[in-house]
Amino acid sequence: MTSATLATGQRLPVADLELEVVRRGAGRPVVLLHGFQTVAADAPFLDLLGRRAEIIAPSHPGFGASPRPPDFETVYDLAHLYLEMIEGLPHERVSLIGLSFGGWLAAEVAVKAGDRIDRLVLVDALGIKVSDRETPDILDVFNAHPRDVVRASWHAPEQWAPRYDDMTDAELARISRNWSALCLYGWHPYMYNPRLSRWLRRIRRPTLVVWGDSDGIAAPSYGMAYARLIPGARFELIARAGHHPEIEQPAAFAEAVGAFLDR
Repeated sequence: MTSATLATGQRLPVADLELEVVRRGAGRPVVLLHGFQTVAADAPFLDLLGRRAEIIAPSHPGFGASPRPPDFETVYDLAHLYLEMIEGLPHERVSLIGLSFGGWLAAEVAVKAGDRIDRLVLVDALGIKVSDRETPDILDVFNAHPRDVVRASWHAPEQWAPRYDDMTDAELARISRNWSALCLYGWHPYMYNPRLSRWLRRIRRPTLVVWGDSDGIAAPSYGMAYARLIPGARFELIARAGHHPEIEQPAAFAEAVGAFLDR
């Protein structure tokens, strides 16, 4: 894709799968791995980042309109799929951005991908255990009361929380499919790999860890611990943002990430 246009309904072949993908912009290649929900094709942060790079945002198998093979059910499967995807792109190196659950995937990929990754950006990333076994690091979004999940997710929930009553049946079905897939991949152990912390030291590429300062899903202290485990990683807070700074503060988010990619 050579211009900053919106592409919907596109497919990206990876191994034996045809992944749903949103593409935006032109320039250096950036693979964007989504979080709890797929990336909305009209998300303002996509336009902003697309001014500086070519954004390739696939939907994980089982999310959105991406098929999931019956034997495809672990983060291990997702990480190796994206390793194969990156190896198949016509670029010597690509930058990698991971949002929330997608940040976990991005970290797993970066541990294994070596020099195929140019730069790594982890945004309110999950995937590691920081506290002792009795202390939860990440809010259980499946078992907490929905009101608590909303309050933890957003700095300004009255403005940004999804309004399900206003959605179409197709939109609700997509969200339901996303949650079902998220539960499959992230349920046990809940949203982390007990071995990942040890191997983050293998990431030798420039890394930026971005966090919303009001994140109640995984607190900024969790993000700081994440950054300390990656050699040379920088940590940056986005003000007035919760677990989804790319949505609540798209301009500040795009500026922080874009400046890092430009260095």
